[in-house]
Amino acid sequence: MSKILIRGAKVLGGEPQDVLVDGELIAAVGTGLSAEGAEVVEADGKVLLPGLVDLHTHLREPGREDSETVLTGTRAAASGGFTAVFAMANTFPVADTAGVVEQVWRLGKESGYCDVRPIGAVTVGLEGKKLAELGAMHDSAAQVSVFSDDGKCVDDAVIMRRALEYVKAFGGVVAQHAQEPRLTEGAQMNEGVVSAELGLGGWPAVAEESIIARDVLLAEHVGSRLHICHLSTAGSVEIVRWAKSRGIDVTAEVCPHHLLLTEEMVRTYNPAYKVNPPLRTERDVRALREALADGTIDIVATDHAPHPHEDKDCEWAAAAMGMVGLETALSVVQETMVETGLLDWAAVADRMSFTPARIGNATGHGRPVAAGEPANLTLVDTAYRGQVDPARFASRSRNTPYEGRELPGRVTHTWLRGKATLMDGKLT
Repeated sequence: MSKILIRGAKVLGGEPQDVLVDGELIAAVGTGLSAEGAEVVEADGKVLLPGLVDLHTHLREPGREDSETVLTGTRAAASGGFTAVFAMANTFPVADTAGVVEQVWRLGKESGYCDVRPIGAVTVGLEGKKLAELGAMHDSAAQVSVFSDDGKCVDDAVIMRRALEYVKAFGGVVAQHAQEPRLTEGAQMNEGVVSAELGLGGWPAVAEESIIARDVLLAEHVGSRLHICHLSTAGSVEIVRWAKSRGIDVTAEVCPHHLLLTEEMVRTYNPAYKVNPPLRTERDVRALREALADGTIDIVATDHAPHPHEDKDCEWAAAAMGMVGLETALSVVQETMVETGLLDWAAVADRMSFTPARIGNATGHGRPVAAGEPANLTLVDTAYRGQVDPARFASRSRNTPYEGRELPGRVTHTWLRGKATLMDGKLT
């Protein structure tokens, strides 16, 4: 087993230290460490974080390999500093049976660039009518503990209640895509002044907030775990804050693009900015940043949503919703949360590694950078600044809203259980 000595790294943004990796584990953390025969990585003050964990990724396989595969998606994950991702269920066929989630899990084992934890569908075919095989997926080799119909809302209150009751039996969690479908028929962007001026169908904040309000009450009634996907409005923040004050077992995520971009970008009619839920107002962005800082929002999740060129290079109304995000997530968080003073790097590790691993029960991930822990690590050059060039992405798709934009920070190294998946910015 190989030894790696990471010399002079700012562990979680603290004072420079050395980290010795021996095989799959961290052997020692301190100053002046040495190890005969070890491969030395000169960190030169770069920030060392635990491997990032994404609770919300679309890998598209099986069925939409023209957008992404488990291999290309995990390569993108490694490039962005992730050592574990949770793959959403809206594949073709839908991941609503033990057989499909095991297929995705095995593809992840074969890819080798990060661990892949499948998310099981809540309902059969994502149709919202009948519960999927939740217990069978949990008992499968994939050991599914997170269930979501993401891309669609579980809008039937009885079905949602039954799902919460079912997963409670084995400590699972239902991750809700909060979108009241009747309130968003024909919606193209956030409902407000800009949508009125552009003549585009509006997506009201209440369509998200009403579902969250209903579901936190259901979670309280059942005594089960609820997770809110891609929370995007100031009103949603207040509902989650209220729910937590009552002791309701709810967690929530925010996506990097909702921390940085606003509905004003839609004025360009560039479909790169078309996403579900839509980009909101500057007031919403401020509220989301503050909520992530104070812990009301628990984690950052990418909602990495790759699409082929033809699904985005078209008129706005016909374009698919979604953005790729694995390779830019940490840079956006650095710009919006660290450089604004809202979070330090230890808090970033909490929001992007420790807490998502805990919510998703990702064993071996989200662990401290300490002796005896798994060597899932990410080294970040926080002083770097550069323009985003999608042609250099490891993802199969290029639908980023940041093309040509200067962002700070660059992941230089990623290690999965002591094995380098990214070295000096290049995939191994």
